[in-house]
Amino acid sequence: MSSVILANARLILPDATRPGGLVIKDGLIADLLDGPDLPAGALDMQGDFLAPGMVELHTDNLERHLRPRPGVNWPHASAILAHDAELAGCGITTVFDAMRIGSIPSEKQDDYAAYARQLADELMEIRASGALRISHFLHLRAEVCSETLLDEIAEFTERDRVGIISLMDHTPGQRQFRDVTKLAQYVQGKYALSDAEFADHITRLRNLRARIGARHEAETVATARRLGAVLASHDDTTAEQVATSAGYGIRLAEFPTTVEAARACHDHAMMVIMGAPNLIRGGSHSGNVSAADLARQGLLDILSSDYVPAGLLAGAMILSRIWDDLPRAIATVTANPARAAGLRDRGRLQPGMRGDVIRFGMLGDTPVLRETRVRGTRV
Repeated sequence: MSSVILANARLILPDATRPGGLVIKDGLIADLLDGPDLPAGALDMQGDFLAPGMVELHTDNLERHLRPRPGVNWPHASAILAHDAELAGCGITTVFDAMRIGSIPSEKQDDYAAYARQLADELMEIRASGALRISHFLHLRAEVCSETLLDEIAEFTERDRVGIISLMDHTPGQRQFRDVTKLAQYVQGKYALSDAEFADHITRLRNLRARIGARHEAETVATARRLGAVLASHDDTTAEQVATSAGYGIRLAEFPTTVEAARACHDHAMMVIMGAPNLIRGGSHSGNVSAADLARQGLLDILSSDYVPAGLLAGAMILSRIWDDLPRAIATVTANPARAAGLRDRGRLQPGMRGDVIRFGMLGDTPVLRETRVRGTRV
């Protein structure tokens, strides 16, 4: 029987923060200790915070390791291991790795080819080898405005640990890209398209969405049910779009772009997830609603690191100052995402939960991670 005692800490519990410690046996939290005492054989946390390991529902970080620069394709095994190590080093103990499904071969952009099936196989093979530090699930980002979505999504089965499927619709002129000038800056800058080529690109995407978008949405909803995955919406902008999402049975809304949409999400019992970079930077880089504004209005439930893993804990600490409530803030990166993803065995410091724990101190307003433990083992 393996066991470890972490003592002389400040425990961040679901409804309070207090001095104490943890006993972890065989990978599970066995007991909570009261007070600052240091029992025999315990590891001294020196007054640092102990919190549940963080649960990350939406991160583009793996794709960033796969393509560290435009035109550079990094070896997948190396990228997966580096991604896993980076998340562990940021206090994330469970991740839903985002992978796009649905490509547009006619666009002839090499970074928009199908890749998810091969990458998922490689990830699961490395996981089976025991080389990964943290717990990995799949988050399939189903691109409605694409040509190959139906073929790609059909390749996934119940064995693939698909935990989340999100309905993505990047058709120009709505949702994330309702401001086409923002899209022009991104696409023309990345692919060096002329104004005429960009106009053709817009026309192709809109025609594609009109022709097969509805069928893609229906098949994605059916696949989520088939795989037992949580279905999420993405970039809802209007109350009407939220109502459509709710009609599909969606209970997780990623990055609503307006206060109207976020409020409608709560009216439909949908949890709202926002990006920590938005919170840290003081606003959305694409001109959408501020995460801080949603937090102040009680419309933010979950934080995602999005494209900066180190931002997850830092974002939670910003929320703790906005709300003056550290347990509530930590829940946005632990208990709430675990609940949204249907994971009942993690996200809280309670007996019977997985011994996924992080230790951190503070440098002014900045959290300093000192340890990440998965099932009690320091990783």
